[in-house]
Amino acid sequence: MHTGAVNGVAHELFVVPGEDLRFADRHDAGRRLAAALKRFRDQHPVVVAIPRGGVPVAAEIARELDAPLDLIMVRKIGAPWQPEYAIGALAEGGVRVLAQRELETLGLAAAEVQALIARAEQELSERSERYRGNRRPIDVTGRTVLLVDDGLATGRTAMAAASALRGRGAAHVVLAIPVAAAQSMRELTASVDEVVALRTPEDLLAVGLWYRDFSPTTDEEVTALLKRSAAMSVTHERLVEAGAGVLVPGVLTIPENPRRIVAFARGSGSSRLSPATARSPSS
Repeated sequence: MHTGAVNGVAHELFVVPGEDLRFADRHDAGRRLAAALKRFRDQHPVVVAIPRGGVPVAAEIARELDAPLDLIMVRKIGAPWQPEYAIGALAEGGVRVLAQRELETLGLAAAEVQALIARAEQELSERSERYRGNRRPIDVTGRTVLLVDDGLATGRTAMAAASALRGRGAAHVVLAIPVAAAQSMRELTASVDEVVALRTPEDLLAVGLWYRDFSPTTDEEVTALLKRSAAMSVTHERLVEAGAGVLVPGVLTIPENPRRIVAFARGSGSSRLSPATARSPSS
């Protein structure tokens, strides 16, 4: 297992992973990854998954850390003749990452690139509607975010996701990944603050080789995991300003069958520093 800042990661060299190095499935990978992320619990992180494959991994991490689970909408831009090979990625908020060197090497015309981008934008919009609907993303302003996927090959989707989270105000972005290509991790230095990875081969070959069961994650599974996570969380985490630019994490919740209501009010013309009057009428 290798954890820590991107620049400090040592790497393993494999051609094909041995049986003892493979994960049983995404849930197994998530449980193992959660053990390496326990040090972030006190930072009250938000766990953000890249769908679809990252959701089962992230759900296990959110459960173990008792953290809220959310999604970041990202869509890979695949090469015309090999869609699984990412030449770029889009993320919500208008974020676009393109691999200019690969585009030049492949000799794609500008019209071809624009067609690929338009298709990815349409798929991104459809995926957002399917998974999120009218539900608003969790506010990550000033928060530590654990960005999770099931594997990292080119790293383009992770770059786009990290950029979108920065745009939403995340203070610290940690990429948490079961298996990541070593070269791609090195290229992510400018995009994230830290990488926590369990396997970092120089020759990744394919993410699926590192799992015994790498069956596609379905839309139904994503929806079910999100609902289960939301049902387990009866609280709402917020950062409360305590003055002098200090943000204090707080947990807001409505207790079952509340018996009293406490109301705080200020007199006319008073400031936020004026003494407050509290009234606690019986229900």
